[in-house]
Amino acid sequence: MIELDGAAGEGGGQILRSSLTLAMITGRPFRIRQIRARRAKPGLMRQHLVAVQAASQICGAEVNGATVGSQELEFVPGPIRGGDYRFAIGTAGSCTLVLQTVLPALLTADRPSTLHLSGGTHNPMAPPVQFLQRAFCRLLAEMGAQVDVHLERFGFYPAGGGEVVATVRPCAQLQPRSWMERGERKAAYAECFIAGIPPRVAQRELECVGKAMNWGEEQLLARRLPDNQGPGNALMLTLEYAHTTEVFTAFGEKSVTAENVARQAVQRARKYLCTKAAVSEYLGDQLMLPLALAGGGGFTVDEVSMHARTNAEVIERFLPVRFEFGNMEGVDAITVHAR
Repeated sequence: MIELDGAAGEGGGQILRSSLTLAMITGRPFRIRQIRARRAKPGLMRQHLVAVQAASQICGAEVNGATVGSQELEFVPGPIRGGDYRFAIGTAGSCTLVLQTVLPALLTADRPSTLHLSGGTHNPMAPPVQFLQRAFCRLLAEMGAQVDVHLERFGFYPAGGGEVVATVRPCAQLQPRSWMERGERKAAYAECFIAGIPPRVAQRELECVGKAMNWGEEQLLARRLPDNQGPGNALMLTLEYAHTTEVFTAFGEKSVTAENVARQAVQRARKYLCTKAAVSEYLGDQLMLPLALAGGGGFTVDEVSMHARTNAEVIERFLPVRFEFGNMEGVDAITVHAR
């Protein structure tokens, strides 16, 4: 039984999600205490509980402590089973974080799997579906994984109601990869998704992005969704390079001007562009577990966060690997090696 402290390091939900993923894959049980202890509302929230339930269903685990608000959980995994699964979060809790938890495990399943998830698809503090489609799954494919993520319906915070369908084919062994340079830029564009709010909001956000990034009208795209998928507003900046793709997102909220939403997205993109890093902080966090499963690899990153260091500590408890945090020609780098 691996004993984990949910208050360690960054102290958020990633400790739980990585532990669930790795327990399923390795067959090693764990007990975690002080779940999400560093959050304003500690313990399991609805989306974390659904991640536990999804992991449990996929591997037939024995679970204790799986209730909303619980700060202690014991998880004893069984064999992973591919198949057709449906998970309803029921709120704007993130579909993508639940998908992030079970996707690597399903790559090791006995047959292909289809996941139907309902809940939030575009909400703060979680990667939007387009980030998975364009950024994460692109690099996962280079490692040999065949994953397709389809967005059926947007689900904005706080209403939720979104739908995502993902198909996962078994992969005998992920291949080690390294991304040290982003390469030549192939495309750059901004998209403003709006539902149930005035079109002028999208126009203002895109005008701000155009001025800040010096982008032309052909790079500024308004995406109006059916009103019944809102109210909601997501602004995305996509930067596609020869070796990697990045997606930076900001969300409209009450009392936040369109101009401030645009500034948030631009600030995140500029932080990345001011370095020569191959990937951003958030994509780097997502790559750590697949690279550890592959047994090696690495990437340059615009920032090494406490989130990444905490994730490394959890992964090293389950797998015979070690992470190194270094510097390569003035750029932060994270590498993983077998031990």
